[in-house]
Amino acid sequence: MNIEIKDYENKVLANYAMKSYQTKGRMYPEEEHPYRNIYQRDRDRIIHCAAFRRLEYKTQVFVIHEGDYYRTRLTHTLEVSQIARTIAFALKLNIDLVEAIALAHDLGHTPFGHSGEEALNELMANHGGFNHNLQGLRVVDILEERYPDFPGLNLSWEVREGIVKHSSSFDRASCTEELLPEESPTLEAQVVDLADEIAYDNHDLDDGLTSGLLKEEDLKKIALWNDIYKKVTSQYSCLDETRRKYLIIKNLIDIQVTDLIEETLNRIKKMDIKNFQDAKKIKEKIVSFSKGMVSLREPLRKYLMDNLYKNYRVIRMSNKAKLFIKELFKSYVKNPQALPPHIQKRIKNDGVERIVCDYIAGMTDRFALDEYKKLFDPYERV
Repeated sequence: MNIEIKDYENKVLANYAMKSYQTKGRMYPEEEHPYRNIYQRDRDRIIHCAAFRRLEYKTQVFVIHEGDYYRTRLTHTLEVSQIARTIAFALKLNIDLVEAIALAHDLGHTPFGHSGEEALNELMANHGGFNHNLQGLRVVDILEERYPDFPGLNLSWEVREGIVKHSSSFDRASCTEELLPEESPTLEAQVVDLADEIAYDNHDLDDGLTSGLLKEEDLKKIALWNDIYKKVTSQYSCLDETRRKYLIIKNLIDIQVTDLIEETLNRIKKMDIKNFQDAKKIKEKIVSFSKGMVSLREPLRKYLMDNLYKNYRVIRMSNKAKLFIKELFKSYVKNPQALPPHIQKRIKNDGVERIVCDYIAGMTDRFALDEYKKLFDPYERV
């Protein structure tokens, strides 16, 4: 145990924070690093893994070829990490653990966003289904091949728990018995869940307005947006549309983060949470918005659902994406010899359907589209 790191964490972090020296450790024991704690090492392993790099070309809402301005899974992940770090610092939680979970939370996502996940879940219905949290765990436990002494990245128990228990409006928590489904996740993992919601709500607003699918005139009918719109325009009377949009979204993020911090501190005090074990015993989320902010956010989130996620252009992209995924899956299962040799080697242990699922889930949007052309366009080089 590094005494300096332990002393630093005891001095700086709250009693209810998850200290690195309190970790349940790794699946495969390793020697400690002389100047990096276990969560810092996890963070670095995640950043350097192939699955993290592939997030650059995986869809958030808009398919990658729709334009290079829109968020991808990678830019979204970095934005979640930045917001989560701010919240963790204010709550005196373990920023290293928060950052590691934030950077890993989308590693199991398929190409083409949630439509890709829905397609794979349907195709795998008789073979265990598909859940991107469990797939993320599979990525870091098995599929990443970087080290000679163990499979996967051999991450700490707490980061793995944060990956598999991640939940939001779009993400359902799932768990393995080893990671104790009856326990709540750490406060650090709960921070990432809410930072994820703040990031995609507000940055989807940005992308939606830029795409023209959302209209500022409609947003003025929503109290939360309109209050900030009035504040911004009263301070800056001659702003162009682009700068006004950025300032409103910046203020939207700030007001939600501030509310989250203040409400969570109140809940920690009210629930008398003295250590990380206390937090894990409480079934309801401790990291939370106030009731007032939940009410204010609801109309804005409903507007996003009705006008962006259910927009006919997004639905068309989604339907096309599902078609690509389904056709690729059926083709590979029928002819596994068409898979790369290093993928075929794993069929004996995991079965063809799961291996095909892993292969497709790991694809970027661009790679999936290229594979589709190679398999089904007779004039495309294979």
